[in-house]
Amino acid sequence: MQFNPSETVGEWVARDFRTAAIFKKHNIDFCCNGKRTLQQACTISSTPISVLKSELLEITTKDTAHDIDKISKYPLDMLIEHIVNTHHVYVTHRSGEILTYLDKVVRVHGSKMPELAQIKLLFEEGAGELAKHMKKEELILFPAIERLATANQNGSSYEMASFGSIQNPIKMMEHEHEVEGDRFDSISNLTNEFTPPEWACNTMRVTFALLEEFQNDLHVHIHLENNILFPNAIKLEQQHL
Repeated sequence: MQFNPSETVGEWVARDFRTAAIFKKHNIDFCCNGKRTLQQACTISSTPISVLKSELLEITTKDTAHDIDKISKYPLDMLIEHIVNTHHVYVTHRSGEILTYLDKVVRVHGSKMPELAQIKLLFEEGAGELAKHMKKEELILFPAIERLATANQNGSSYEMASFGSIQNPIKMMEHEHEVEGDRFDSISNLTNEFTPPEWACNTMRVTFALLEEFQNDLHVHIHLENNILFPNAIKLEQQHL
C-alpha cells in the first residue's frame, strides 16, 4: 500500500480497519475528524509523519493469515505454545480494545440502534468467560497435555492428573467452546453479519470489523483445540494407559 500524506485518515481506516489502532495510539481522531489528511492529523497530534508512515505501512503489509495445515502438524507442546502466544494473547489484547469502542458506539448511537446495547452485553459476557476459560486451560489442561507429550518423547511413564483422564477437562472445554460459538453467532446476527448501517461513523465501522476479526480468530482458535490438540492428546493418553 502506498503512503500519501494528502490522503485522509478516514480513507485509511476504511481500507484497513487495523490502522485504527495506530491512529488511536497517536491520539488521531479517525471518526469525527476522519476527513483530515494524514499530514494535518500529524501536525495537530504532534506526531512525526515519518513515524506514522512507518507504522501504517508495517501493519497493512503484515500477513495475518493462519497457515492452518502447517500449524496442525506441530507437536502437541509446540501447538499449545502457539495457541497461547497467538490466540490467548489476541483475545486478551483485543477484548479491552473492542469494549472501549462498544462503550462509545452505545453511548453515541444506542438510541438510533438499540441492538448495540445487546451486542455490548454479549461481548462483555463472552470476553469474561473466555478469560476464565483460557486460564483453566493454561493452569490445568495444557500442563497435563505437555506432561503427556514429554512422557511420550522420553519413553517414560505418565502419571495421570488428579482430575483423572484428560478427557474430563477436555469435555468441559469443548462445552465452553460451544457456548462461546453460540454467543458470537448471536453477535453476528445482531450486527447483520458485521455489516454496519449506511449512516455508521468510522468508529462503528471499525467496531464491527474488529468483532468480525475476533469471531474469525475464535473459529481458528477453537478448531486447533477441538479438532487437532484434543483428539491427539486423547489418543496419546490411551497409548499410555
